Amino acid sequence: MDETIEWRVSDALLPYPETLAAMEARAAAIRDDGTAELIWLVEHPPLYTAGTSAVPQELMPDARFPVYAAGRGGRYTYHGPGQRVGYLMLDLHKRGRDVRAYVHALERWVINALARLGVAGRAIDGRVGIWVDLPDGREAKIGAIGVRVRRWVTLHGFSINVAPDLSHFGGIVPCGLPDPVTSLADLGQEVSMAAMDRALADEFPAFLSRLGAAQHGP
Repeated sequence: MDETIEWRVSDALLPYPETLAAMEARAAAIRDDGTAELIWLVEHPPLYTAGTSAVPQELMPDARFPVYAAGRGGRYTYHGPGQRVGYLMLDLHKRGRDVRAYVHALERWVINALARLGVAGRAIDGRVGIWVDLPDGREAKIGAIGVRVRRWVTLHGFSINVAPDLSHFGGIVPCGLPDPVTSLADLGQEVSMAAMDRALADEFPAFLSRLGAAQHGP
């Protein structure tokens, strides 16, 4: 673990507006004052977020949870209990000013963490997120990626469906895609949030190495 990066895990369900404000303040402090970078692992109460490409028709008329403008890329996503959300505030001035490489490294970090838990995830060209195969052969989404970069400091990050209520996704078309959504629990994997966090922590050094490799080139 890079000791210059703060690693924070919040156990309570954090309200989204306050979390977003804290994330944006920390990102500004990293850029302006040299404050330490931060990886922040959280859960939220049930809610939907709208990215900058959100399409109103993809929010169902009977959606029963609050909707918040997120300021990240992408469309509608769901956050709620049983889902691990990771917010990354990293300085890409130090880690390579390449947003595409950053997103790919973020996808690979989640994929490798899932592999430690016995789940084979993958990225798919033309889609942003993490996908798995269901027993019936269909593809399903298990993780979402949504990022923003402001003055080369990253905001937002990823979400992984550990054991959320999958019916809550029914209020939106997740990320504008009609494919089913799944979770570790839905796949028969009884994984605690603490185990998910350990897998992410174990794969974090490799994630940073990928960013360094992207910065220095082949």
